[in-house]
Amino acid sequence: MKKITFLFILAIYSYSIQAQIVITNDNVFKTADQMLLANELFESGEPWAEDLGYNLDDLDPMVPGSPDQFSYNTGIESYEYSRYLLNTLNGRSGLGLHMMWSPLIMANAAMQPASFDGQFTGGTANGFKEDDMLMMMIGNFGANANFTPFANPFPQFADFIEGDINLPQTVQAGFGHDFASTRWNRSLMTKTLNLGAMGQSASKQYLWAQDMLSAFHDSTDIGIDADGTNSPDLPNSPNFDPNNNIFYGGNNADGFIGQILTAESINKTKFILTQLAYDGNTLGMVDPATYNPANGIKYFPTKIAVTETSVASGLAPKWNTFTVTDQMSKIFDQWSYLLATTSYMDMMDPNNTSDSAHLAYKEVFDGFPFPASMQETGTPGPYDLMKGASKVIFLNMMAMHYNTTENTFIDGAILNGAGMPVMDMMVKSLNAGYVIVALKSFIPQFTGTPLETMANNAVTAQADYIIAHLKDANGGFYNMYTIGTGADTTMPKTLMSNAANIRGLYAAYEVTGNTIYLTEANAGYNYLISNFYITADKIFLTELGNSTATYTPKNLGVLAGILREANLVGGQTNAKTIYADIFETIYNKTMLTEAEASGETGGDSDGDGIPYIQGGTKPFVFAAEATFQTTLSVSNNTISEINIYPNPVKDKIQLISNNSKIKTFTVFNLLGQSVLKGDLVNNNAFVSSLKPGVYIIKFNTIDTQYVSRFIKK
Repeated sequence: MKKITFLFILAIYSYSIQAQIVITNDNVFKTADQMLLANELFESGEPWAEDLGYNLDDLDPMVPGSPDQFSYNTGIESYEYSRYLLNTLNGRSGLGLHMMWSPLIMANAAMQPASFDGQFTGGTANGFKEDDMLMMMIGNFGANANFTPFANPFPQFADFIEGDINLPQTVQAGFGHDFASTRWNRSLMTKTLNLGAMGQSASKQYLWAQDMLSAFHDSTDIGIDADGTNSPDLPNSPNFDPNNNIFYGGNNADGFIGQILTAESINKTKFILTQLAYDGNTLGMVDPATYNPANGIKYFPTKIAVTETSVASGLAPKWNTFTVTDQMSKIFDQWSYLLATTSYMDMMDPNNTSDSAHLAYKEVFDGFPFPASMQETGTPGPYDLMKGASKVIFLNMMAMHYNTTENTFIDGAILNGAGMPVMDMMVKSLNAGYVIVALKSFIPQFTGTPLETMANNAVTAQADYIIAHLKDANGGFYNMYTIGTGADTTMPKTLMSNAANIRGLYAAYEVTGNTIYLTEANAGYNYLISNFYITADKIFLTELGNSTATYTPKNLGVLAGILREANLVGGQTNAKTIYADIFETIYNKTMLTEAEASGETGGDSDGDGIPYIQGGTKPFVFAAEATFQTTLSVSNNTISEINIYPNPVKDKIQLISNNSKIKTFTVFNLLGQSVLKGDLVNNNAFVSSLKPGVYIIKFNTIDTQYVSRFIKK
């Protein structure tokens, strides 16, 4: 009997559902979305594989699927795709403000004598010392890592929100070391700064910097673990020793890139605090040491347009003016940057020598190549900068986004004429979940302070709010809750909203140890899999009741995150298999190009459907949008035999048969599970007990069968 049932379900799949991923937008790069995806792919890469006990030395990018599909998808593809996204944004595309005009480069250049002009740029003065200062810094970083710097990079410290993916030239051989042919069209960039885009970028810079600078290496590029006694520095000095055969970084390229990424994030954070703080009228600076929102709020608006000036031939354009074009404070922007700064705090913490990685970081932030902390020197360093930015952003989140009556974070706020915050009433699921993730990173960095207590209380309140207001009776999660109105029941539930809320509950459990949050998160995960995942085709629907799934970097990032956390925190063993499966069917179908790091050597040598970047005009980033369409095929059966109305349906479906032989029907969900049976005696079926989603309905006679589909709202 079991065998018959199994074959019966297979029969439904084999002729009723077909699938294809179609890229519908490969032109637009939205920085915040692509970097959110990059961050989740990184953590769902090597770290996930290592957490499950895989030996990364067993992986070879040129041997797809070995030693198994999961380890290859995580340890190679997921991990390297995240690197592709970072490399594209931070050195190749030019999608932002050039490091030559960053705060610390400009400040240090201003202190140099006139003779400094031309000293590091070929010997010819051009009226600017900033380019010489930048080249000196890059040269030092190269020497520190025993690495020859890349040619024609565009290192940027502040990222624009959007750009056109299409390259104005063909990617040439040698693109891995000479970035000239991978530059984007600057005239097609949206030259607007946004804290969310810069925050997601800074988080990506942190993730790779902490990975790259977590060890040392020698002149033969062999890695060396830090143990507290070995160091790249001179004896009793923070300065680099060129003769002791120890260099910064786990290998030469990592050491160089890790220093560059760290310098970019330090300058970005300095720039935000000194240029982009807004009091409702004017952009300027905020002093973290004295900042108190009660004395006047200074926050970071969601859109600031940039104008640029061409200062000299051969030099990068310099920012000229900044104009606020959208005064709203958005919670997405705030938690995005808070996650970055608190992560850097952990890396730079002078008191953290808990493991080999932090022993290596200590050598990086001891005065050279980056300044030490104020507790060590009396002068603020990068650690203090990140701590100050974290404090300002958190205080603004609590002042401008935390509704103390409802005990939840709301989406947007603005200052009125009196400088007081006016909040909107919307609690959006993506932010409700991820703000807890950011606070989870914030809390350990402020242990023993009043801010720790505030953040802990906010985590508990936000998790409770998700359960009480965003969760529905069936176990799913609404996309939004409007205070005073209620949950938005008019819009179909989305994959991203459900995944984000579950992600938040897992994080709340990790912060508080409250098993209620773990139970709720696991229940939400099971709902997600039951209602959004189609086992037969190894894809996720992105909206309940909609057979067309629309994939974006943002919802793919959130999906990668929840599968990882469900596995590692929730103990959901099937998440591992599902991730490996959908990486093949979704992620590999929406990546535009790839290179050697993920096993590609030309054409589509690894057979994953992704072309080689060289010779094309697309960077190695993800498509802005791709769709998956389920269609029904009923072979030679004529569906006119059955009339189904209404479709979509809420409570009762009318089943009118033109064939007297059809007496019964069976309803299956997209997992192939029978969920409802009935007869056609009364020509209807009550489906109110079914969860919202897409269903297959099958009618049987002695000599034939009819298959159709309906959507339950």
